[in-house]
Amino acid sequence: MSTETESPSIFSRIVARQIPATIVRETDRVIAFEDIAPQAPVHVLVVPKTEQYRDVVELAAGDPGLMAEIVDTARSIAEERADGEFRLIFNTGENAGQTVFHVHAHVLAGGLKE
Repeated sequence: MSTETESPSIFSRIVARQIPATIVRETDRVIAFEDIAPQAPVHVLVVPKTEQYRDVVELAAGDPGLMAEIVDTARSIAEERADGEFRLIFNTGENAGQTVFHVHAHVLAGGLKE
């Protein structure tokens, strides 16, 4: 979890509108925006507005309702942009490719190969 001595994550700065982003959906607890380095034709990040959880394991244990809202937001975006077909990826830990330690989900769709 975040401590008071850490600076806000890039995602918190997007939530605060300090950094521009192409926002595709927003609720009271979740924001979704296009990835700046897309890995697929559809690549959207779904991020809780709180920095309280570093990764999906902490989120699932601490707030299952928020976890469900992230998944539902991803589903909704995929319905609009990819006929409901998508991958939902959470990187957990540096060795797994996590570079921002503010939990977030990658919604990937369109033109993906196994």
